[in-house]
Amino acid sequence: MFALAFAQIIFLLLACVFHTSHGHNPRPYANALRARQSGGQGSPLQVDLGYEIYQGFTNSTSGLNIWRGIRYAAPPTGSNRWQAPQPPEQNRSSAINASSFAPICPQGPDAAYLIHAVNQTGADEDCLFLNVYAPANASSSSLPVLVWIHGGGYGGGNGRQDLSTIINANNNGFIGVAIQYRLAALGFLSSDEVFRNGVVNAGILDQHFALQWVQSYISLFGGNASQVTISGESAGGGSVMLQDMAFGGSLGTSLFVNTIAASPYLPMQYGYKDWVPSQAYYAFATAAGCPPGLPYGSQSQTIFQCLVGKDTATLINASATISQSGNYGTWAFLPVTDGVFIQDLPSQQLLRRKVNGLNALIGNNANEGPSFTPQNITSEDNLVSWLHVTFPMFTNDDIAKVLLYYPSSNSSTDSSAPMYATSGNSVASALNVSTVGTGQQQRADNIYAETTFVCPSYWMAIAYNDMGRTSYKYQFSVEPALHGADVSGYFGPAAPNIGPDLALAFRQIWGNFITTNNPSISANVAIGAGAANSSSVTTNAVTSWPQFSMYSPYQINLNQTGGTPFSMNITQINRNITEYGSPGLQNQITLVDAWNWEAGRGYRCEFWRSMGAIVPE
Repeated sequence: MFALAFAQIIFLLLACVFHTSHGHNPRPYANALRARQSGGQGSPLQVDLGYEIYQGFTNSTSGLNIWRGIRYAAPPTGSNRWQAPQPPEQNRSSAINASSFAPICPQGPDAAYLIHAVNQTGADEDCLFLNVYAPANASSSSLPVLVWIHGGGYGGGNGRQDLSTIINANNNGFIGVAIQYRLAALGFLSSDEVFRNGVVNAGILDQHFALQWVQSYISLFGGNASQVTISGESAGGGSVMLQDMAFGGSLGTSLFVNTIAASPYLPMQYGYKDWVPSQAYYAFATAAGCPPGLPYGSQSQTIFQCLVGKDTATLINASATISQSGNYGTWAFLPVTDGVFIQDLPSQQLLRRKVNGLNALIGNNANEGPSFTPQNITSEDNLVSWLHVTFPMFTNDDIAKVLLYYPSSNSSTDSSAPMYATSGNSVASALNVSTVGTGQQQRADNIYAETTFVCPSYWMAIAYNDMGRTSYKYQFSVEPALHGADVSGYFGPAAPNIGPDLALAFRQIWGNFITTNNPSISANVAIGAGAANSSSVTTNAVTSWPQFSMYSPYQINLNQTGGTPFSMNITQINRNITEYGSPGLQNQITLVDAWNWEAGRGYRCEFWRSMGAIVPE
């Protein structure tokens, strides 16, 4: 008992140290705030942050005031590489023109069959910037705030997403902030040596630091720091999940109240010094000219010291090279369990409902897997070989369990079988058929989709369904509903297969959740202007959206009917399919049982949770 108590005291002391040195300082901008309080503003669009002054501009189309390229942290370069983000230094000589985007972070693309060149135009290590979108009347208000964390597998993407359309679609009722964070090896390099000399999960700590910036400064733009919603899609949704879990879920509502996670990406999450991240570290070091076992320079430097001394171009090239060298559809540098900021596997911590914030809106797409799965799986032998590569710690017995949970209607060649979208609650299910796959290929696509994107959305929804919290869940099912297809719906411009009625409904679902903590929308928006007799309809499943729970596991299915057919090439899988666009599209928004959906998806997600220790996720 004494030993346990002593251990807990030591852990709390270490956690306090980590909070300060590894990115959680409750007032990281205290000095800057004092400087700001003694400063002034030259115009309504000039914002004095204390450390810098920014001159925004008004977009004549959206009517929003916009500030691009706001620095929220010091350059993570030189001795700041692989260190926790630091507050910016003061630079008050003149107001900074905030009409142009700042550089994006260096990119590290995923592995694919054909290694492609990396376009690093406009990328720079000095990339910790954010962009703010505010209604013209925000300065006299105290509006809710949406923070957008971009996706890209923790190796790609940037903070240039335009948030104007979703703000306009919600009567200019909130402020938007889009952030950038370190990516690939520069943001997610991990090993025992990195942990001892710097920080692992640097990119996640950047996000955390940006959320602290919002708390300190968003009021200057007319935002309410007590009504913040964090959001993201794919790795952005996965980042939201990890911010929800930060410090064991001990932060309460200090940084945000609401969570929106779309297709939350959960790859293998290893311990920070496990074999996989350590091997990626050594491979990266070798590619950068710092191979293990050799003295560097005039003194015997460590690998870490050698890497800190390398030029930017060398590190970017090494990061991109290693990022593209793994298994198909994977990234080499990913978040890890560090024991303090990220304390456990998401599948396990979410089960214990140890999360930050109060309310969650969680979604996934109907067909998340094809973009990340080799499209040459035509037999069960192919499938088993792919499973062994994808889940390297699985035994033959484990593989047999997967095959039992994912039964096949066709164990041979699948090329001639018809492809079509399932209804979600019929005999035919996503186990074996979709708009872009069938048989063994669809079996693989769905396995990857559920273990990597769909089941994390279920686990998050469950984590927020008690202890005074609320949880809402949806699926985006507009054919072909591939990974990422939903983003144009809520941010625009909508893809040709997403009708204006559904786009408006989707945007207001997000907007109502941001502003009222509840995603329910009016019946006329849910039904859509294009529906016959729409004015006489007074209710829809989404007008009173039920909270998600194990007792009542219902989700909203966002889909459409009708429309005009057209052919489109799906570049992710290089295939032409028939889609449907305007005119003639009508909303089809329904309430469905998420647990029994697609032949028992909820049960399969519980299977994957039970396998978390050896997946690991």
